[in-house]
Amino acid sequence: MDIVTIDTRALNIAERFVEFFKAYEEKPGEYKYRREIARMALDRRISVIVDFNDLLVFDEDLANLLVERPREVLEAASEAVKEVLKVENPDYAASVKRVYARIRGLPETLHVPLRGIRAVHLNKLVALEGIVTRITPVKQKLVTATFRCKECGEKISVPQTGKKLEKPAQCPHCLSEGKKKSDFELLLEESEFIDWQKFVLQEKPEELPPGQLPRSVEVILTEDLVDTVRPGDRAVVTGILEVVEDRLSRREGPPLFRAIMSANFVEVSTKENLEVEITPEDEKKILELARRPDIHDLLAESIAPSIYGYKHVKRAIAALLFGGVPKVYPDGVRVRGDIHVLLIGDPGTAKSQLLRYVASIAPRGIYTTGKGSTAAGLTAAVVREKSTGDFYLEAGALVLADGGVACIDEFDKMDPRDRVSIHEAMEQQTISIAKAGIVATLNARASVLAAANPAFGRYMPNRPVTENIDLPVTILSRFDLIFVITDRPNKEEDRKLAEYVLDFHRNKYPELMDNLIPPSLLKKYIAYARKYVKPKLSEEAKRKLVDFYVAMRAKSEGPDSPVAITPRQLEALVRLAEAHAKMALRDVVTEEDAEAAIELMTYFLRSVGVDVETKKIDIDVIMTGHSKSQREKVIIILDLIKQMVEERNGEPVKKTDVIQAAAERGIDEEFTRKVIERLLDNGELMEPRPGYIKKA
Repeated sequence: MDIVTIDTRALNIAERFVEFFKAYEEKPGEYKYRREIARMALDRRISVIVDFNDLLVFDEDLANLLVERPREVLEAASEAVKEVLKVENPDYAASVKRVYARIRGLPETLHVPLRGIRAVHLNKLVALEGIVTRITPVKQKLVTATFRCKECGEKISVPQTGKKLEKPAQCPHCLSEGKKKSDFELLLEESEFIDWQKFVLQEKPEELPPGQLPRSVEVILTEDLVDTVRPGDRAVVTGILEVVEDRLSRREGPPLFRAIMSANFVEVSTKENLEVEITPEDEKKILELARRPDIHDLLAESIAPSIYGYKHVKRAIAALLFGGVPKVYPDGVRVRGDIHVLLIGDPGTAKSQLLRYVASIAPRGIYTTGKGSTAAGLTAAVVREKSTGDFYLEAGALVLADGGVACIDEFDKMDPRDRVSIHEAMEQQTISIAKAGIVATLNARASVLAAANPAFGRYMPNRPVTENIDLPVTILSRFDLIFVITDRPNKEEDRKLAEYVLDFHRNKYPELMDNLIPPSLLKKYIAYARKYVKPKLSEEAKRKLVDFYVAMRAKSEGPDSPVAITPRQLEALVRLAEAHAKMALRDVVTEEDAEAAIELMTYFLRSVGVDVETKKIDIDVIMTGHSKSQREKVIIILDLIKQMVEERNGEPVKKTDVIQAAAERGIDEEFTRKVIERLLDNGELMEPRPGYIKKA
């Protein structure tokens, strides 16, 4: 679009806008904006949204002028809305002080990247796109101040345009009587205020150049635009770029200013709109791929193809990328559709590489590490701005990953206090914050893919997962699938892996690579499935899942049998089956999808949810941290302590005596010591003096 300089005197802007609102036809006989203005009273709105393309079609000169001189043209457009409203609904027009014309849908040429804001864009109408990271509470801005003269009681109204309160220079009544000085008091109840809010728009993480800090710009919202965005939202803001003095610049230096945006319209991207552009050609390729009978294997193999093996892990990651279907039940209960996966692996098993690949391939992916993240950095924080003293609500990684995938590496290195903060994000998929008078709930509808190292350096197969990883069971139980990646020498497998890796180093990629889905298309395939495919459970799939669940529970019916599976795993099975159906772009979850979900769940239970002593599947290993056999031993130790204390008339007993008595009953000495330490930490036992214990 060519920008032309037009003489405003040759063009009565307000009248042209009145004509546009009255005469623009969407279809013959359908007056789009006349209808919208007439509906303002019904919806109690004070603004009309104008599509830029409509204005361009109706009057190109007016559209060009709007871009070049937005402040003047938007004011005239707002006047025109009021004029048309007076005709359509005179009563409502009289009841509202001001109305606005809001512009949306600017052409791509007027979309300015945050990194590309320059002086030439100042005082022009532009669109900025980014992610909302901080936001202030709504405040009230004084626009017209009413003053009363203390001498004579005369009232004077003064429009407020600057940063400081502008008072009248002199009272006209006192001046006419010869008095030179006047003293004024501000009448707040007779002054006029509008709602005001400020937020920070930051570059999207996926668009950030490597090694660069994200750029951001402050955006001012007024009137009906306040509270239209929340931290973590992705938004396109149409408005006028203005400048304010940079107070932090050196006093002796040149006068420096920074750009801020006065918003005219804010459009928030929905969770489904994953900002991946899919052309008709892409859609054709996607639908062709979905028809392939081996699509599930192909998708799994296309995930990090440079990493050898890991068939089940890659299938689980594929399920995580596609996700299940979130549901809201009639009673208001929300059930998440996102799948959480935890990888516990020996050093050098390419966990971090997998996570980085997933963060790049997910339509909205965030990569972070446990060591480099705090609770506030992962969830949300209340921040005070130094220059103004305002409190901001700032979004963390899980909020920024809303609608995508959060990859958290070094999960075990997180501070325990910080780790607790993601409990709510993983199950309820919200983050609640109450600090500095700001009480808010933010969305964190993201899948979590986490990687952790074993507590002993290498995974010990003869110990339960809770001892192998330094994570509380409250976190472990929230993962749908947990995979143990061990590095065990095997001559045949080691040779295959070494040849595979070295072929990549020699740029001799295996033929397999030629048949895989390219990363760019895979990203679009995932985005397409997440946006358009919402599969429903079929009767056959339901029966398959019910039979599996009942069969697993039946193993737990005996008095000495551990609990093999709980309703939490049943919900995980549904999510996995839905994700499997999404991979083939199916609207119905078939029996085959249910079988694939059961296979993944069985693999997880057999590798992680097993009592290492009895070799039986026991979900309590993950849910509570103790298998049934361990729990029984703990009860024996507690009963033993109680009995020994009673025999001593309530006096504490020696730890060594308890360990010896437990050993006589066949309980390992090291296990007894661990149990005593844990019970002391929990407060169930107390140590009145060193080496002696009793029940608390």
